[in-house]
Amino acid sequence: MVEQKKFALFLATPDSEFVKKEYGGYHNVFVSTFGDEGEHWDSFRVVEGEFPDEKDLEKYDGFVISGSSHDSFENDPWILKLCEIVKKLDEMKKKILGICFGHQIIARVRGGTVGRARKGPELKLTDITLVKDAIKPGSFFGNEIPDTIAILKLHQDEVLVLPESAKVLAYSENYEVEMFSIEDHLFCIQGHPEYNREILHEIVDRVLGLGFIKQDFADAAKASMENRGADRKLLETICKNFLKGRVPAN
Repeated sequence: MVEQKKFALFLATPDSEFVKKEYGGYHNVFVSTFGDEGEHWDSFRVVEGEFPDEKDLEKYDGFVISGSSHDSFENDPWILKLCEIVKKLDEMKKKILGICFGHQIIARVRGGTVGRARKGPELKLTDITLVKDAIKPGSFFGNEIPDTIAILKLHQDEVLVLPESAKVLAYSENYEVEMFSIEDHLFCIQGHPEYNREILHEIVDRVLGLGFIKQDFADAAKASMENRGADRKLLETICKNFLKGRVPAN
């Protein structure tokens, strides 16, 4: 009998009313993107101070850290606790997929520097360029590595200085670090492979209504998604291969 794989999702953002209504919460958004039939996924609302007991960390095969509206460089108690847990998981060589805020938290824990994005915030569909020399053929990226990947972006912070042991796997016109990895157990993405057009549109409308962005910024964000979409299937496959230790067949 094959042992059931177990994964933990660290939610660093509350569910929006839209996501609760349409998807039943971010737990379902992430599991539908990264999960497979027969797996067990637990969610911990770390933004609300909910964490697994350290004695239970060993039972999980992998971890995902979500994005957040909070700054990864702040010292709120829950952020410091998350950093402690990530450090522990790193020592255990547990696989961690860091997304947006999670990407920055992992860089921080490993000695990198995170802060406000030097070229300003980003909220749109954009292309990131892969560093093919840094990606081994047959790794979790697969055997055919594309030149670019289209991904949905929503962030105002970035990784300013990478940890010494990290490898940049992708960059873009405005950001030097769009993806990075450390050893075989840490994989980080600044963009959102789990988001779809509808989720991003709702976020654009919500932050516009709150006065956080201007109308022209909102219009540009929506225009970026008018005629094409993110490479969601490719991103899903890459992330699943990483989390589950899969090596694609030739």
